[in-house]
Amino acid sequence: MTGPSGTTINPSYNAPRAPGPHQPGPSLLRPAGPGGRHGAPPGPGSPMMHNAPRIRADEMMHFTPLGAGSEVGRSCHILKFKGKTIMLDCGAHPAYNGLGALPFFDEIDPETVDLVLITHFHIDHCASLPYLMEKTMFKGRVFMTHPTKAIFKWMMSDYVRVSASSADDMPYDEHDLQNAYDRIEAIDFHQVVEVEGVRFTAYNAGHVLGAAMFLIEVAGVRVLYTGDYSREEDRHLMSAEQPRDQVDVLVCESTYGVQNHTPRAEREALFTSLVHQIVSRGGRCLIPIFALGRAQELLLILEEYWAEHPELQHVPIYYASNLARKCMAVYETYVNMMNQRIRKQFAQKNPFKFQHVSYLKNMASFDDVGPCVMMASPAMLQSGLSRELLELWCPDRKNGLIIPGYVVEGTLGKHILSQPTEITSSSGSKLPMRCTIDYISFSAHVDFAQNREFIELINPTHLILVHGETNMMTRLRNALQSVWGDREDAARIYSPKNAESVALHFKGEKYAKALGELAATIADAPVPGQVVQGLVVGKDFNYHLVSVNELREFTDLRAAVVHQRQYVPLESATWDLVVWHLELVYPEWTKVIPAVPAAEEVEPKEGFEPSVANGAEATKPTKSAEDGESPARVATPDKSDADSPEKSANGPTTPTKLESDDKPATPTKAESGVKSPSPAPAPAKTDSVDNPASGTATPAKPASVVVCDVVRVTMAANRRELIVEWDGNPVNDVLADSVLAVLLHVESSPASVKMTTPAPGKCGHNHAHHRHHDHGPKDAKMDEADSEKPDDAAPMQEMADLELTTPSALKLQEFHEFVDLANQVRCDLMEYFTLTYDQVEEDENGVIIVSLDGMECRIDPLELTIECENDLFKQRMQDIVERIGMVSSATWLEKWVGKHV
Repeated sequence: MTGPSGTTINPSYNAPRAPGPHQPGPSLLRPAGPGGRHGAPPGPGSPMMHNAPRIRADEMMHFTPLGAGSEVGRSCHILKFKGKTIMLDCGAHPAYNGLGALPFFDEIDPETVDLVLITHFHIDHCASLPYLMEKTMFKGRVFMTHPTKAIFKWMMSDYVRVSASSADDMPYDEHDLQNAYDRIEAIDFHQVVEVEGVRFTAYNAGHVLGAAMFLIEVAGVRVLYTGDYSREEDRHLMSAEQPRDQVDVLVCESTYGVQNHTPRAEREALFTSLVHQIVSRGGRCLIPIFALGRAQELLLILEEYWAEHPELQHVPIYYASNLARKCMAVYETYVNMMNQRIRKQFAQKNPFKFQHVSYLKNMASFDDVGPCVMMASPAMLQSGLSRELLELWCPDRKNGLIIPGYVVEGTLGKHILSQPTEITSSSGSKLPMRCTIDYISFSAHVDFAQNREFIELINPTHLILVHGETNMMTRLRNALQSVWGDREDAARIYSPKNAESVALHFKGEKYAKALGELAATIADAPVPGQVVQGLVVGKDFNYHLVSVNELREFTDLRAAVVHQRQYVPLESATWDLVVWHLELVYPEWTKVIPAVPAAEEVEPKEGFEPSVANGAEATKPTKSAEDGESPARVATPDKSDADSPEKSANGPTTPTKLESDDKPATPTKAESGVKSPSPAPAPAKTDSVDNPASGTATPAKPASVVVCDVVRVTMAANRRELIVEWDGNPVNDVLADSVLAVLLHVESSPASVKMTTPAPGKCGHNHAHHRHHDHGPKDAKMDEADSEKPDDAAPMQEMADLELTTPSALKLQEFHEFVDLANQVRCDLMEYFTLTYDQVEEDENGVIIVSLDGMECRIDPLELTIECENDLFKQRMQDIVERIGMVSSATWLEKWVGKHV
């Protein structure tokens, strides 16, 4: 099934209404109408086009017909607002069969529909509901009034039975119908129901028994959906009610357009007169009707007329609907929902127990002899008993057909109103149409006068017309605009087609209502600009301000602290390097907490023996003598090993554990007077271990860094990752993100590479043109060849030392050292800029030139100058120079800062 493609309608500006509960903004869809208030959209120079404020998505309400948009049949509409999706009715088109009768469900995702509201039990308003509930991913809730649900099951069972005989692709079966029926929830008139923030109330619509119009409220915006409604009281039903609340959007039927009904008394007199004429000439009178609804009204009229005319009492009146007979018990049950007249009659006798009307179960029990009055369904003559009787009686001129209500375009009933000379039978043959044809509107729909009066009483901001043929809807729209003229408070009118969306803007004021002790504080002495601290709790589009202490009293929420933890992997960076980076970024907000070593009070227990390792007592388990095995031994390194400078700063070296007596431990020894590096120490324990050998143990606390008293950074026990912890809230999360950003770049930053890499003997860059004494810094370490220089080198070194004691020599040495420092800073800057910027170069004087987006900055580390026309870019470069200088040379940085501060 393919639905029509949606269309886009241009925006237009409408004058604002008087202030109400919600001040609507300009509509984003073009209201229908030729000009003026409902005219065309403004031109390109309009303030609406250029100066309109930005509209948020949650401020837009969308209304989309999936059926009954510029047509009558398969009423189904989608209302979306504030993340809620509501379906209004879910009917089938009486002119089509099978899947073709369904609304355009492919325009939506049924799984997103939160609830469905069904106005009444007619086929064109509810027959597609079982398909939606059982054949799609719909998971929402369905509501209808008690009488509607009571009759719904019988109506749909009859619909399935009749449709199955004429359609091969019936959308659902009796099993689906039963499953759907069990999930439907029944409500009363005037009952306020709330579902996930959506509030709705059913009001009497006066169309059929149990028919309702729904007033829906979402985030303070009210929408009234009339469904089919009647403002005229008849023999058994009350007229439609008028909700007293201010309505922002009215979705209204337009079935009869600008037509006006004749007065009820005249209609009844004409109807009984036509029936009398047909039976008086010996003919059969066929009245096609819906099984329930107008049928009960016509039965009451005929029952009264037959009682007043004894000469007609020999003519039988048949009601050929077994369904109606079953559902008549529902009418008797809900007589309290009918008007005062029928309730008075019911106090004396049951008015629905007719004396002159007989129920006809099937054609087999019908004796087609002589005149009669036959009321049969369906009303549109598409199939069923009414179609069968029409084909049987239409060739006889004595017979007559009276159509008592609205018939849908595309049906046989609509075709017959054009007075054809012949019709096509169900078998395909042609039949002459000689019987008389009359049309009298007993339809319980509003006419133009009633519709206009109701719309003006409701006085909505927006009016959306549905459930009407295109020409009827257009005439109604034009007539309303003509009556209202240029009134500023007139509603904006829309008449969307199927799958065409209407977008309406509603910008409500957001405010929080203080509760509890906060409300008492504000009420006692409210002060302009007063700061009120609490938690804003949102529920069902309402906001409340409560204190943390009263959170459990006013809400179902509980106060809790979310403790966040992240792990940052490390490859080679040391703890000191991590601390240095954090102190560099957060110089005044970093607190370094030193490690606290583990303290243990050893109380040897049976099966354990103490041993000493690196000056710390430890206990190791031993095998029981009963096992016949010798106890394990623990090797103890010598004292020199414990004092070795290679010993890890994180704790004592872990002693070597022997697996058996065959593998003795070999302590580390010094060779040739040089101590060999100790093996990598095992990480110190940071958590308390449930060691049966220990008595009372205090766990070791590793060193950590706390940033802004919020984020704690700790080295993990395996020394391969950092643990970042903080209490989660929006502010703390932002700070934690910045700390994580710093930690993730610890090992890759140029400063880290400089600090963790041994100084090379020669720079990797070619700076032959630079002004220098000795390009690279001297290596602090001496290789083995340097230690074996000849003895005659000593006098030369002494002479050099003597020469450098003169004042001029000292200044020259200082200058050469500064040149070396400047060159080293230049190398580090070039490495950093090359990695960071695309356009970096050096000129012949060793000046670094950094270009970015047309800006150029020239940096001379030797002359301590920085030149840039853009102050922001210059400050950025200066910050980078000072940061790199901090790593390269504190002496050089001191001179730089002294010149630029």
